Amino acid sequence: MMNSTVYKHFLCGNFLLGGILPGRQSMDCLVEEKPLKEKKHKCQLCPKSFGQVDHLRRHMRTHTCEKPFQCQLCYKEFAQVDYLKKHARTHSGEKPYKCQFCHKAFVQADHVRRHMRTHTGEKPYKCQICYKEFAQVDYVKKHIRTHTGERPYECQCCHKAFAQVDHLRRHMKTHTGEKPFKCQVCYKEFALADYLKKHARTHTGEKPYKCLCCNKAFAQSDHLKRHMKMHTG
Repeated sequence: MMNSTVYKHFLCGNFLLGGILPGRQSMDCLVEEKPLKEKKHKCQLCPKSFGQVDHLRRHMRTHTCEKPFQCQLCYKEFAQVDYLKKHARTHSGEKPYKCQFCHKAFVQADHVRRHMRTHTGEKPYKCQICYKEFAQVDYVKKHIRTHTGERPYECQCCHKAFAQVDHLRRHMKTHTGEKPFKCQVCYKEFALADYLKKHARTHTGEKPYKCLCCNKAFAQSDHLKRHMKMHTG
């Protein structure tokens, strides 16, 4: 009697009845294909459906905004128990996910996965315009704005817009007068870390920008640019 089990060839992906594979007697290359579970639990508010009723219940909270799980330390509320467990680590300091290369520990599993790419060099996210590759999805989102010109971060004081949120933060200091970066030699304060780095060279005498024509060196890149005009005309 013929075996009625459906198998899937793990190399070519073809489905075979009873493991009948022309030209081969061995079934080592076949794996039994489990039938897909019927998703009979349907959401009444959107087209999604689920195989298990508890999955539907969790999904429904995305519509109702119900947050039944509460942190007992800060009383923040969460829609899913997993979200509460992750949040609890911000209080306990627990970091259960460890990098296998450098043993750095992380609170979230996805954080260690992202970190691992600094070791493997993996860049799974690609710009669909110029095909440049990135290790993190956030990096490719930022990069896309160099093509689109989108500037979603707007200053509430002067309405100047920026492509990156950190650029907006730096700009805001021009309004607030905040100068969090201090020179450890003369104690002069600066709004931006870059300004402090430039200033530090007045103490160290460092001149990292060198002219390729005459080898003259400069402390600032804009000084080199001005000098280069003497050569280029």
